[in-house]
Amino acid sequence: MGSRWDALIVDALDPERLGRWWAEVLDHRVESVSAREVVVGPGVAGHPRLIFLRHEDPKHAKNRLHLDLRPDDLDAEIERLVNMGARHVDVGQHEAAEWVVLADPEGNEFCILRHPG
Repeated sequence: MGSRWDALIVDALDPERLGRWWAEVLDHRVESVSAREVVVGPGVAGHPRLIFLRHEDPKHAKNRLHLDLRPDDLDAEIERLVNMGARHVDVGQHEAAEWVVLADPEGNEFCILRHPG
């Protein structure tokens, strides 16, 4: 018997704001909101969710885990995300990297992949 991926937990200063931001980024929906957590998912049974939990300590270092996103149009998606509040970050990637690193409004890094898989 193995395990199934149920959720990825993200500590957040403002879980509702960050959860709604990621729901828009991923075209997911906010499934539930409470004072302590926000659950975001694709609305399809059996698919993993993102759960944003209230945590009072701000982020201090590079993520140990991050999401990779693969858009149809790299430049348009980067522009959309930056307009939504993402920012470019340098985590040591080289100029010819096959990805662009951005951070969400609370500083969590994620990658936008340049080429289709």
